[in-house]
Amino acid sequence: MEISQDAPATSGRRVWWGLAGFAAAVFVAAAIGGLGVQGTTEEYASLRQPGWAPPSWLFGPVWSLLYALIAVAGWLVWRRVGFSPALWAWTAQLVLNAIWTPLFFGAGQYGLAFAEIVLMWLAIGLTVVLFARVSRVAAALLLPYWAWVTFAAALNLSIWQLNN
Repeated sequence: MEISQDAPATSGRRVWWGLAGFAAAVFVAAAIGGLGVQGTTEEYASLRQPGWAPPSWLFGPVWSLLYALIAVAGWLVWRRVGFSPALWAWTAQLVLNAIWTPLFFGAGQYGLAFAEIVLMWLAIGLTVVLFARVSRVAAALLLPYWAWVTFAAALNLSIWQLNN
């Protein structure tokens, strides 16, 4: 069921500043992750990986697209209902997203990173459910992200098992 109420911030420049804010929040999460992977291409290549592991060059383009979708989804919900419980879930999953890369790459804590990505997966699922109550479009924009994190969790688990 779609909620049909207008958010307090649905017109004019404020809408575009809102989008810029969501883009900035996602950029910060991506930047934290980016710092966690600087200089780790060789490390990733040296890990024992399953045959279905993607090449390291694929992660940048995929995450760029996913981060754009995450920002737009959050912005769409904010436009409808303002900062609501759905956006608290969005914030939680984004924080967990930012933490995963430094855990996995920076600290080499593959087991802890797997536990963390499971929490992120659950937080994304909660966000999708809460977003669907406000905007089906916003919820749908998060589905590729949830699918990619599902894949990333399986890859994390496999790498942890193969390199333990």
